[in-house]
Order: sequence, then structure tokens, then C-alpha cells
Amino acid sequence: MTTAFHAPPVRRRKTLQEASLLEGPMLLLKSIRGFSSNRAMTWLACAPLALMGLGIFTLSAKAEELPELSAAFLANNLWLLVATILVIFMNAGFAMVEAGMCRQKNAVNILAKNLFVFALAVTAYWFVGYSFMYGDAAIDGWLYFAGFFFDPTVTAETISDAGLVPTVDFLFQAAFAGTAATIVSGLVAERIKFGEFVIFALVLTAFIYPVAGSWEWNGGWLNSVGNVEFIDFAGSSIVHSVGAWAGLVGAMLLGPRIGKYVDGKVQAIPGHNMSIATLGALILWIGWYGFNPGSQLAMDQWVPYVAVTTTLGAAGGAIGATVISTITSKKPDLTMIINGILAGLVSVTAGCGNLTLTGSWVAGLVGGIIVVFSVAALDAAGIDDPVGAFSVHGVCGVWGTLVIGLWGYDVQGDGSPLGLLVGGGVEQLGIQALGTAAYAIWTVVTCYIAWQIIGALFGGIRVTEQEETEGLDIGEHGMEAYAGFSTINN
Repeated sequence: MTTAFHAPPVRRRKTLQEASLLEGPMLLLKSIRGFSSNRAMTWLACAPLALMGLGIFTLSAKAEELPELSAAFLANNLWLLVATILVIFMNAGFAMVEAGMCRQKNAVNILAKNLFVFALAVTAYWFVGYSFMYGDAAIDGWLYFAGFFFDPTVTAETISDAGLVPTVDFLFQAAFAGTAATIVSGLVAERIKFGEFVIFALVLTAFIYPVAGSWEWNGGWLNSVGNVEFIDFAGSSIVHSVGAWAGLVGAMLLGPRIGKYVDGKVQAIPGHNMSIATLGALILWIGWYGFNPGSQLAMDQWVPYVAVTTTLGAAGGAIGATVISTITSKKPDLTMIINGILAGLVSVTAGCGNLTLTGSWVAGLVGGIIVVFSVAALDAAGIDDPVGAFSVHGVCGVWGTLVIGLWGYDVQGDGSPLGLLVGGGVEQLGIQALGTAAYAIWTVVTCYIAWQIIGALFGGIRVTEQEETEGLDIGEHGMEAYAGFSTINN
């Protein structure tokens, strides 16, 4: 009797289509020639461990090369990081001031622009703007470039000298670039296409603003044109007037809003929410403590001094604007109080490290007075500036730069007078005037070209009459800021 031999059944290997989510990766690897054996899989499993070890070794090697972190190094970088956060928070203030001073049918559009523009600014400035502003000289004194992006490496020298790590410095400077772009939004509010504004903001923060900034803050030609250096401590001209000139060109090309002028007469178009506009002004005031004291770029004895000059400038601006608006309109105007505070802040931004405490208050006071007359002058000239952005950032940016040449001092140096009216001569005033003119000319010319090209490529930069009448919230975004809570479309 014979016994039949039965071979063991052959297990069919699963295909990738039949494998589970956990089985799939292993089947895929085994299907690759050279990875089918268990030994190969064992070596493969060691790869992550090897890479991790290499990473730890590299970090250890770098750590061994760097000196011990000093208290000064930590304090300087921590302070600048805090200041940067305050400057970034200013975007909320700009958004609320602009939205509150404009009509409710455009609130979503304004908030979207102010929120999105910072994301654009940081990206453009990271990609190439920072390199244009703080790179190596391509045309000495005029144009700088160091390639795309920036090197975040922390060197031993940086730590030894209690310097700023590149990432903190970049973030602080990027926040300034975002501020310049945000200023433009106020001047072109309630009538510009969202997409076209976005493209312009990219051009401004990637090239126009950084090149202008390099002329002063990267040792450019404004620091070598005369016997004295141009002074713009925190950017009255470099940030505020550049943003304002850029927006002014856009506002002039756009033309006034529908209903702003009737039979040649200026018609007031009130904002819809003074509560959030007031809150926005206070947020900006607080944020300015990052803007100005942060520009000290170190945590030293002068940081609180700059904070006080900043405060006194804002106080003087509020008082000046309130008094003059009360005289001219018979009642105190809240919008002018708001703009007066901001005008005072801009008026001391260039000189917050070079003005006495009294000089700071007077500079802010004059700025508050100037802004009232400037708003009226722009209206009379047929230029529609919905929130007074040019008067605040442009006119007072120029004033704040010039005031150093009138009663500025070398406060953080030997205390010697710089301004004409305090015995310093006319030279400082001359270089300050030259700087303000240079920034105006550069920005107007480059922004005019940019706006025109964008308009030509995309069929204009202004929304249609129907969209403007209906509101940009619906036309540009398909939504309302106060859906279900408002019955009046104003």
C-alpha cells in the first residue's frame, strides 16, 4: 500500500493592490532589487539611526565651537524678539483703524488686505528683499544683493559680541517691510482690486522698499554724501514715507471714490465703526514700543529713553490735532484725535534717539497740527485718502525726518547739538532734506512704473462701478462683515 505524498501548499505573495496600509511599504521595498533579503532590510533599518547620529554629532560639533551664551547676548536677542512681536501686532491696529474709518460694505476687503499683506511681505522679504537691503554691494552705496534667502547660521563672533542672531534680525526687519506695505492699503481703500493690490505689495516689499532702506541702514550713499550722516532712527522716511508715497501714486491713479466729490465739493464719507478705529489706534501706540525702542537693536540704557520720547510724541500729536480740529470744526473730531496720535508717533520715529524729551513732545505737537491741515489740503487737491494715511505717514514722515535738523542732538553720543535752531548749523538739516527728497523721488518713480505695468497686465487696478457701489466685500470676496446683524448698506 502506498501513501500519496502531498506537497505543502504554496503561499501566494500578496500584490500591492491587496496589501493593507501597514503591509504596503514593506512590499514596495521588497519589490526593489537589492532589498528583498532580510539582511538588506536590517541594514536599511539602521539608516535612520545613522542619520540621527550624524545629526547629533554635527550639532555637538557646532555647539562645541560656540562660546557660552552671555547675559548680554540673551538680553539683546530676547528684547528684539519681543519688539518684533509688538511690531507684527501693529498689523491688527492698522486693520482696525482702516476698517473702522471706512464703510461697512468694504470691511472684509480691508481686513483681508491687512491680514494677507503681512504674509506676502514676509515671504517676499525672505525670498529676496532682505538680500537687497542688507546684502553685499553690487553698486556701492546704491544697490546691494547677497543672493536669495539669507544665512541663519549663528557664529561664535555673534555670541562673543552679544550681537543679534540672523533669524531674529530678519524677523524684525520683515515686520518693518510689512508696515510699509500696510500703509499703502489705507490710501487705496474701497476701490482697488484685491489681486492687483497683492501683486503691488509683493513688488514693494521685494524690491522698492529694500533698495531704499539700504541707502541708510546698510551704509549706503546717504551715509557718505556729506560730512554728517543722514539720520532716520526707526524709519519716518524709510518705512512711513516710502509706504505713503507708494500709496499716494496708487490713489492718484485710481481716482476718488464714487460720491467723494459732488459738483466739485468735497463730501464727507464717514467711517462705520469708531470703536474699532479707536482700539486700533491704541494697538498701534502700543506696537510702536516695538517699532522705536526695538530699533535700538540692543537691550541697553537707551531703550526706556526711546520709549519715553515715543510716548511724548504721541501725546503731543493728540493734543495738537485735537486743539486745531476743535478750532476749525468747532467740535473735537475723534478721527483727528486718532490721526493726531499716529502723526505724533511718526513725527518722532526718525528722531526718537536724537531728540530731547521736550523736543519730542514739540515734534509730536507740530505733527498733530500738520495732519489736520494736510487732510484738508489733500481733499481740496482732489486726492481721496480715506483714512488720512498720506497725511499721517507721508507728510509727518517728512516732518519727523527734518525735525532732527532743526532741534536734534547727539543724545546717545557726546550730547552735541545737531539741529540748526540749537546751534548745530545747517548741514544736518540739509542732509535730512536730501534724504526725504531722495526717498520721495525713488518711490514715486518706481511705484508709478509698477502700478502702470500691473494695470496694463490685468485690465486696470480699480474695481467696476457696480462692485464699488455694492461694496468690495461682495464683489471681491462674496461675503459680508456683519451678515445678519446689519440692515443698512452704507
